[in-house]
Amino acid sequence: MRKRTPAKKDVRIRKKTISWKHAVLTYWAMLLLVGMQVGIIVFPGFESMNEVIQVTIVMSYWAIVAAIFTFITNWQIRDGYDRPIRKLSEATKKVAEGDFSIYVEPLHTADKYDYIDVMFLDFNKMVAELGSIETLKNDFVANVSHELKTPLAVLKNYTALLKNGNLSAETQEEYKDTIIEATGRLSALITNILRLTKLDSQTIESTARPYDLCRQLADCILQFEPLWEKKEIEIDVDIEDRAVIMADESMMEIVWNNLLSNAVKFTGSGGKIALNQTSDTNTITVTVSDSGCGMSNETIKHIFDKFYQGDTSHSQEGNGLGLALAYRIVEKAGGTLSVESQVGKGSIFTVQLNV
Repeated sequence: MRKRTPAKKDVRIRKKTISWKHAVLTYWAMLLLVGMQVGIIVFPGFESMNEVIQVTIVMSYWAIVAAIFTFITNWQIRDGYDRPIRKLSEATKKVAEGDFSIYVEPLHTADKYDYIDVMFLDFNKMVAELGSIETLKNDFVANVSHELKTPLAVLKNYTALLKNGNLSAETQEEYKDTIIEATGRLSALITNILRLTKLDSQTIESTARPYDLCRQLADCILQFEPLWEKKEIEIDVDIEDRAVIMADESMMEIVWNNLLSNAVKFTGSGGKIALNQTSDTNTITVTVSDSGCGMSNETIKHIFDKFYQGDTSHSQEGNGLGLALAYRIVEKAGGTLSVESQVGKGSIFTVQLNV
């Protein structure tokens, strides 16, 4: 991919070269034309002509020269600017109509790009970005629709069964619990969608203030105590006594809950989860590691995408929005969220935040 800065440098060099050549060519052309005029004047018999005829001949000569120059100039403008701009205008209309497959071919080779070529390249880049955004939007709508159908179908079916009656008290309680669980999933899905939408559109107001990250991490890990005890998971916590950061406390809590929830979810019985926090002069680093099933390289590439679930066996326990939401929250806080993983050897999620 050609970087924009070198392209502009090439354009400047070519523009200077063309201007110098044009100046030289124009100079020699004018000398030639003046010489031709002198040739007409000194032509045998010219002096014997009437003065009116002499002036008419000279004026006619320069009228022809002016006409030729006008034709050449118009041709250059039409070929160098008018046609490319019309081509770009037609492409713009097609993009406005929703066609994002448009590609405008540059007029010159890469080593001879001018401003028109750079404009075409920027236009092509813009169209490609718009196309990817449109694809993401369509995928997002499709995924939201799909995710909403599942809990709604559960609610409809189990409500219909309860309405029909003739069910034992135990079965009714089981169906009610299922409805409550589906309602909770639906509520969590809608909440996460709204949070993602607000984060992507930058409509969430920042309420950053200093707070103790270590206390927050301790509180978050304790929330999952019943789950890790049920699965007999070994928990290793290594954090400092106190580490103050400037961030939105409620939003960062979403990050830690998502990372810890995934660690518990994908770690088998008897496994191990480690929560570590370190700090230096400029950054605070938090890692959440587990001895779970791990991820393939392909899964790692998409793990922070909306609705992506690498392990479909746990699809009923989430909606694929948690890590996407965590990634955007950390990004908005000016930090980074990365992952290292190997299949069968677990995963390590690392969050780095500026102090």
